[in-house]
Amino acid sequence: MAYEITIAALADPTRRMVLDTLRAGPLPVGAVAERLPVSRPAVSQHLKILTDAGLLTVQTQGTRRLYAIDPHGADDLRAYLDSVWDVALAAYTRAAREKAKRKDTK
Repeated sequence: MAYEITIAALADPTRRMVLDTLRAGPLPVGAVAERLPVSRPAVSQHLKILTDAGLLTVQTQGTRRLYAIDPHGADDLRAYLDSVWDVALAAYTRAAREKAKRKDTK
């Protein structure tokens, strides 16, 4: 289940800060590190985990590697959450119909 990898990657608050930092657009590791309260090596490790989880893309530009949010990186997680939501809505619909039936029979 690929969504579990995404959930695990997003469980860390620093990785969520990395993603928030990249919302404005692609950045090299140094620029990401400047915006976070962790060391550059730590940022590199977080970027690797996010990249391995499919949440980031990496482009080489000269000697720099630019990290960007992959717009399809959370598709598996989104599909999983949609399926959970569909089940919840179906249960709500059933409960509402049963309540309406009970009300009509009184």
